[in-house]
Amino acid sequence: MNSDQNSETKKWYNNPWLQRIGWAGFFFFLIKGLIWLAVFFGLFKWIG
Repeated sequence: MNSDQNSETKKWYNNPWLQRIGWAGFFFFLIKGLIWLAVFFGLFKWIG
């Protein structure tokens, strides 16, 4: 039973380094998406 518990704690997604990269990626794409929304909003406002 201890080996099952040990293998569960060594999963790749439990790595704190990968969790930091995941949060950084999430915020990167969130900010990128918001910038694109602002660009399209400004473009449509400028055209119309």
